[in-house]
Amino acid sequence: MITIHNFPHGARGVRVFWVCEEMGLAYRAHDVSYPPSDAYKALHPMGTVPFLEDGPVKISESIAMMLYLAERYGPTPLLPAKDDPRRARVLELAIFGETSLASPMNVLIMTGFLAPAPDKDNWTKRAGESQVERSLGFVVSALGKQQFLAGDMFTLADISVSCALDIWVGALKKPVPDALGTWRARVQGRETYKRAAAAQAK
Repeated sequence: MITIHNFPHGARGVRVFWVCEEMGLAYRAHDVSYPPSDAYKALHPMGTVPFLEDGPVKISESIAMMLYLAERYGPTPLLPAKDDPRRARVLELAIFGETSLASPMNVLIMTGFLAPAPDKDNWTKRAGESQVERSLGFVVSALGKQQFLAGDMFTLADISVSCALDIWVGALKKPVPDALGTWRARVQGRETYKRAAAAQAK
């Protein structure tokens, strides 16, 4: 069975749970303590989450896991076929959801929760917030008046970006543009998301 290691309430792990729920794949969610135990670091020396085990396959990085599952156990509407022009957009926005949107939030979380008081409002924090806000604007433009980020079909792009927004709204208590708030509520109203969110909270 697929095992997905994740911190309780870790938004990046929810991405992977959600893909499994959408595809009807059996999986087991395994909670990782913080700081990670020596046993977990023996399994995954980086000590980061999520981390996926599937037989001989052992990989980190949530977007890589999403793509692996879609390719390994597909075909699936989550990832359009190779000859479908929408595939490029799905790949772009799925990766964008981590690299340009969620990744800068790591520094914001560390600054907000761990930095000494004099260092909390620094240049790096302001630059990170500015980058995320630009990225949010890009997602608003990509969505336009479409139902989903890739048009009329729900894909890995929607999963990646909406879970990144969970970090922005949940951990950092920041607002999202109205258009994204409406879209996020719609995609996270899916029963598959509700089950994924419940799985990582157990």
